[in-house]
Amino acid sequence: MRYFVHIGYHGLHFNGWQRQPGVMNVQGVIEHALTQILKTPIFINGCGRTDAHVHASQFFFHMDIEQPWDFDLMFRLNKLLPASIAVFDIIPMEGLPHARFDAVQRSYDYFVHTYKSPFLNGHSAYYLLPDLKFEQMKQAAALLPQYQDYRAFCTSPDKYEHTLCYVKSAELTVDSSGDRLRFQISSNRFLGKMIRIIMGQLLKVGKGELSVDEFEHHLISKETPRLITPAHPQGLYLSKVTYPYLNLPPRTTFSAILQPQFDTFK
Repeated sequence: MRYFVHIGYHGLHFNGWQRQPGVMNVQGVIEHALTQILKTPIFINGCGRTDAHVHASQFFFHMDIEQPWDFDLMFRLNKLLPASIAVFDIIPMEGLPHARFDAVQRSYDYFVHTYKSPFLNGHSAYYLLPDLKFEQMKQAAALLPQYQDYRAFCTSPDKYEHTLCYVKSAELTVDSSGDRLRFQISSNRFLGKMIRIIMGQLLKVGKGELSVDEFEHHLISKETPRLITPAHPQGLYLSKVTYPYLNLPPRTTFSAILQPQFDTFK
């Protein structure tokens, strides 16, 4: 039978989601734990491939298990997995739905703090950038849903069949003190390092190194910027994955250290 598993993870000490030899990765750690508990090799398929040090406050994978278990699998998994990976739900599914190919929308959050904080370290991206031009950054972010081809904001556009992404929403908000930023974006798909590249460009707008018109020019012309500077991975969270048949609210407490100020962002 096929199961969808709803999880979250703090990716700081992982070299991304995807299984690969010789490095710590989320997929490999979970497969090892499942194989150990169920005493048979288990292979899983994730809803995406997060980069090294990127987090997921909501993530799904599917697995096929022939024999039912007669114990609390979620409890045992959470006990065996490291504290940086949490299992929220194990959901039996009808048929053979696919965790990656069936997703119709993914949403990401990117967090920035502009002052040194030991408590935000690893949870948010630290940039010592006072006096950012927030209004210009907001204007640039608001342009994103108006365009569909994101070839300019991708590290290797030629490896894709196409570079069209249907961005449903994009917004940059700032907290009341002006030293915490949150960039939110939702789309049917994303290209390699696309969000971190966009965030890097938005920071250039904030520093006055790039105008809003120049930011938009890349979207219009599809020309890659001469210098691509992806933002730090530590600020990026895959925060919501939506399926036609499954739409669970994210467990916001997974990123609780960031949550208290969310509602004050404007």
